[in-house]
Formats: sequence, structure tokens, C-alpha cells
Amino acid sequence: MTPQPGPGPAPERTAERTTTLTVGGMTCAACVGRVEKKLGRLDGVTASVNLATGRATVSHPAAVSAADLVATVEAAGFTAELPAPAPDPDAGPAAAGGPDDGADGDAADEAARAERRRLLVTALLSLPVLVLSMVPGWQFRNWQWLCFVLAAPVAVWGAAPFHARALRGLRHGAATMDTLVSLGVAASFGWSTYALFLGGAGTPGMTMPFSLLPTAGDGVAHLYLEAAVGVPLFVLAGRRMEARARRGTGAALRALAELAAKDVAVPTADGERRIPVSRLRVGDRFLVRPGERVATDGIVVEGSSALDLSLITGESRPVEVGPGAAAVGGAVNSGGLLEVRAEAVGADTQLARITRLVEDAQTGKTRVQRLADAVAAVFVPAVLTVSVSVLGFWLGAGADPQAAVTAAVAVLVVACPCALGLATPTALLAATGRGAQLGILVRGPEALERLRHIDTVVLDKTGTLTTGRMSVTALTARSGGLDAGAVLRLAALVEQGSEHPLARAITAHARERHPDAGQLRLSVRDFKATPGHGVEGTADGHHVAVTRPGDLDGLPAPLPEAVRSAEADGHTAVLVTVDGAPQAVLAVGDALRPDSYRAVDHLRRLGLRPVLATGDRTATARAVAAHLAITEVHAEARPEDKADLVRTLTEQGRRVAVVGDGVNDAAALALADLGIAMGSGTDAAIGAADVTLVREDLQAIADAVRLARRTLGTIRTNLGWAFGYNLVTVPLAAVGLLNPMLAAAAMSASSLLVVGNSLRLRAWRPRGATTTRRPHGPRARNQEETS
Repeated sequence: MTPQPGPGPAPERTAERTTTLTVGGMTCAACVGRVEKKLGRLDGVTASVNLATGRATVSHPAAVSAADLVATVEAAGFTAELPAPAPDPDAGPAAAGGPDDGADGDAADEAARAERRRLLVTALLSLPVLVLSMVPGWQFRNWQWLCFVLAAPVAVWGAAPFHARALRGLRHGAATMDTLVSLGVAASFGWSTYALFLGGAGTPGMTMPFSLLPTAGDGVAHLYLEAAVGVPLFVLAGRRMEARARRGTGAALRALAELAAKDVAVPTADGERRIPVSRLRVGDRFLVRPGERVATDGIVVEGSSALDLSLITGESRPVEVGPGAAAVGGAVNSGGLLEVRAEAVGADTQLARITRLVEDAQTGKTRVQRLADAVAAVFVPAVLTVSVSVLGFWLGAGADPQAAVTAAVAVLVVACPCALGLATPTALLAATGRGAQLGILVRGPEALERLRHIDTVVLDKTGTLTTGRMSVTALTARSGGLDAGAVLRLAALVEQGSEHPLARAITAHARERHPDAGQLRLSVRDFKATPGHGVEGTADGHHVAVTRPGDLDGLPAPLPEAVRSAEADGHTAVLVTVDGAPQAVLAVGDALRPDSYRAVDHLRRLGLRPVLATGDRTATARAVAAHLAITEVHAEARPEDKADLVRTLTEQGRRVAVVGDGVNDAAALALADLGIAMGSGTDAAIGAADVTLVREDLQAIADAVRLARRTLGTIRTNLGWAFGYNLVTVPLAAVGLLNPMLAAAAMSASSLLVVGNSLRLRAWRPRGATTTRRPHGPRARNQEETS
């Protein structure tokens, strides 16, 4: 009944560490595969590299240092660096904002400006070449030589990034998408140079017809300068648009980072002063004026206001707060002046935990993406082999050399592993970011896959189906026993050691009713908590147990009647025993969440089977189940009973999700195919869960299922396009039916289509059921009253 934090997580192997690296220079899935392969060759090291975020998550033994990991990535031909360390809060203001702050951002901005200049100059030089090559009527005398002069800097300087990365890969024995582009540009420009100087194409007055299909001419070697400039132009433009689109998929994560306040006002003897947030400590007090963000998680000490939590939890309604209420870091103060006492700082805040969860989710991979990466790892060598084979085949078959070269170049240019590498990461970036905006935090792609396939949802009652904000509605003492006030005080003393909602309700009631409530302190010896059953301890020389009632026949009057009355009202009955003698029954009421019925109904409409599992007595559990039209109920369930229920359902072939918020739910959450924790729940429950619902809205469960299904559908569409594109275009290029310039445009378009399809998830909105069945008769009235 009053669960406690149980044993901590299983001890980790001290030799195992996880390091995140920022990897630069990756342009396609083949690059991802090479970095993972190189890191995986280190003893005991496994790595997962994300193309969209440019990050590598590496698990490694302590014997392998971070410097070794960086050196290994650099040896593969890429750049690598460790994330900047968090500033030392003890170092004062300089640590929070020194002169070097933003250096990385400035470098990234400068690189973006350089890429923009390269694209602009390439476009200015390429457009005349493209126009003259495609419009025979505009081809004046010696036009080809002007095109050669304009194309030369494009083929050399404009395509320099591709050449540099291709050479770097060659030095390390690697072939990537840049290798294909570099070879395609070099082959097109090299053949055109041969045609001009040795093949007769440099003759004054020569004209060249434009054809969408590569065909041989009339004995004069054709120019492919349009391909030499078109390939780098289209690829540069495509990658720039792709980078902008990929940045859009991570917008939600950046928005979370921007929620963090930079400085804060703290009261002083002379008034107040502003300090960096990094200097706040647990217990410090700070001020929040209207319109400002709450600097960190805390408890309101003075003042009252309304906090806008929409950017953190997805809640659209402001939350009223006053003295004693919790204030979440990042929330916007919509009303009066607040003075808040800091309860968590830095990485321990809710906003920091949300950001970490979103980051972790975005770095993972689905099973199908791992297959795509395995294909991409051999893709580029295979394309090179195909291109050489095509060249040899056409030359061996007696075809015109320029047609053979054109077909080989088209194969090089049209092949695109970029789309394979972007299919999953961009969808995950968009989906997890959108989920965070809606108050749904998913740990990773594996959780998304399991979420899509669940068919049974096991629901806890207290704090899940109900608000968790419980209050004591009645106190019934035994005849001839201790005074009711004394029993309440003893119960509150023991319950102060628990974080369960029942315990908080009893303690709060004692503070309101007992004359010395302000002097209640945690002064209990031999404290013991049994999750799902209750607590006990020695307080003021008495052994006190606060538990759920057992056999009612053994209780003195009028306690049995009090238990039955509480259960009939749908409340929880709590038995207080002092020195082995039952002394009182407390009735603790907890209202169902206003949206509970609609949320459970939506789960049924999604084809999911709701099951209620609670530690409450049968009568109370069935009363709640009746309100929600849940037919399968498991009452008086201890933590091990909930775990056994999950095992039983799993053995029956069900894919089970467990929704809970307490320590007594942690075992079931961990055993289930998918664990879903309420964000207001305990750390143990959240730690054992795969999905955390930050917003106080049970319909988020159905929204999470819909988002998972939509995301996995998007990923499949992306991968289907990526594989299908190559299956169609590479054979077309091989048989000479695709111009290299058009091949470059198609290759860029394939990546843009994948990213664009993923971006649609950013605008995804939960779709509620069009109609919701409501219960009739007394059950309907009970539901309305409970809501």
C-alpha cells in the first residue's frame, strides 16, 4: 500500500562505460558503417552511429579511453571530438559564460557560410554551361571552349569537398558516396577534355544536340560538361537543403535546450542580485517575475501564480501554484511574483531528464535500419564494381566509347546510399521531438517498435487511473481504544518515511488536524516498508503499522463497517495498528482522472485490451473498473503478483504494456514488453519504463501508440523508397537510359524525399475518437461524479 524505494538498480559492471562522440565528415550510410566497423574492432567496444545527428554512442571497457575512441574514428578518415564538459558550478560566473562560449557555434556558422558561397559560385558558373549544352540554338561559334573555361573551376574547386573526402577515404581504404560523386565528376570532365583536345569536339562551329538519353554521335566525341557541372551543383544544393531539413527535425530538442534559464534573481540582504543558474544550489531561494522562466525545479515558498507548462509537458492549461506547490524548471510564470526554493539543479532537473531521454531516443536504430546500414556498408564497393563492369561490357560489345563512359558515369552518380542512412534517423528525430512536445518521452526506437505491437495494457489504479492527489475522507477509531487524534499522529509519523500518495494524504491530514502538526518530524526507528502492503516502525515508543486491511472478521467494531463503507464509495481503506492492536480505519479518497474513461475507450478502439491491476481490495477495484467499463480486474495485487500477471499474459502470447507510477509497479514495468510510467511517479518507476508520460493526461497512452504506429509507417515508407529508388535507377543507368546530369538530380531528390517525408511527423496531431461510448444509468452518474 505504501511502497518504498526498493533495492537500487542492479550494479553495473564498473569496467563498462558509455561515451558519446561528435563525428564529422559523414555524408552517407556507408560512412556510418565504416565508423561503426572501425570502433567495433576495438576489444569490447560496440558503437551505434547516427547520421542525422552526427553522434556516435560507444560502449567500451574502462581500459579503452575516450582518446583511443577519437583516434580510431580519425584513423577511419573522419573527425571526432568529445562533447564539451559541463561548467563547474563552483567556478563562479566565469565558468558559466567565458569568452570561449559559442566558439563551436561560430565555427559551424562559418562552415555554413563557406558552403553557401561555394554553392553560389558553382551555380553562377554552371548555369551558362547547362543552358548552352541543352539549347542547341544558343550554341555560338566556339561555345564549347567557353563552357570548358566555366566548367573547369566547378569540376576542381566546386567539387573539391567531394574530391577531398574521396581521397581521404582512399587513404584509409574506404569508399563512400563522395567517392562516387568525385569519380563521376572526374570521369565526365576528363572525357570532355579528351573530346575537346583529341576527339574533334573543339572544332569551331561544332554544335551538339541535347538528348535526355546518352547516345553516340556521328563520329565526333560528345561533351559531357553539363554532367561535370550538374553533378556537383545538384549534390551541393541537395545536401544544403537536406541539412536544413534535418535541422528542422531536431527543432524540438533545441527548443527544449532553449527553455533553460541563463541567469536568475536571488534575494539578498540588500535586495536582490542576478547570478548564473549554474551557481544555484539545492535549498537556495530565487525569484520568478511574471513572464520569466522558472530557473530550476523547486517548491514555491511565497506568492501565488499560474505556470505555463505547455512547452515542457504538453499541458495546454496553466497550473495554479502557491506556497508548498511544485514549480518545474523551464515553466513560464504567467501571473504574480514567486519566491521558490530550489529542490534540484543541473542534470537532476525534470527538463534535463526530458532532454536526455529525447537525445537517447534519437541516437538509436530500429532493426530494419540496422539491416539498411549493413546493406549500405557494401553498397559503394558494389556500385564501383557495377560501374566498371558496365564500362567493360559496353566496350567489349563494340559500343561507342563515349556511350560506354556515359553509362558508367551515370551508374556512379545515380547510386545513393544517403537515403538509406537517413530513413530512420530523420523519422526518429521528428517523432521523438514531436512526442516531447506532446508530453510523451520514448527511450528509443526499440521502444517505438514494441509500442506499435502491444495488444494488452495493464493499468495501475492509484496515480495512474486516478489523480494520485488523495485526501482522508473519514477516520473511524475502535470503541474503547486510543484517541483518534493520537492514532492519526502516530500513523503520520510512520508514513513520513514513504512517498506513496496514501502516505502523503495521511501526513497532510495530520498536519491539518493535529494541534502540534508543525512539530511532526521523521523520528521513527526500525522503519520497514513492504511495497503493495504497507509500512511499520516504532514511533513515540509504540510499534505502529499502517497497512491494508486483512480479514475483517478479526477487527473490533466499528472498524469492519468502516472498511466496507469506504470500499462501497470507491475509496481505499487503511488500517492503523498500534502495538499489535487494531485502533482505527482511515478512508482515503482519490478521484479518477477526468479523462480516464475516454482514455480507456480509446485504447479499446485501437484494438488494445485494458486490464486493471491494483493493490486495493476487491470491492474498491471493482468500483473503479465499473466506472471505466474494464472487465478484467486483479485486486489486492502485490508487486510480485503484478509481475506474475505480466508473465502469465506473456505466456499466453500477449504483447503486454504496463502503465504505473509507483515502486510497486517497477518490477512489472521492467518485465513487460513495454513499460509506461506516469511522469508524476517515482524515480524507480520512471527508471524501469520505456515510455514516460510527462503530461497529466491519460489519453497520452493512446497518443503514444498512434505516434509509434505513424513513425514506424514513415520509416518503412522511407526505406521502401530508398531501396526501390536504387533498384530502378541503377539498372536504367547501366543499360544507358539515364543521362549523368539527370542522375545527379534524381540522387539528390531521393534524399530530399526521405527527409521531407520524415518532416511530416513534426506536424502530426493526436486524432481522438470521433465518438465515445458513455456508460448509462447509475454507472454514468458515478463516472460524472468521479470526474
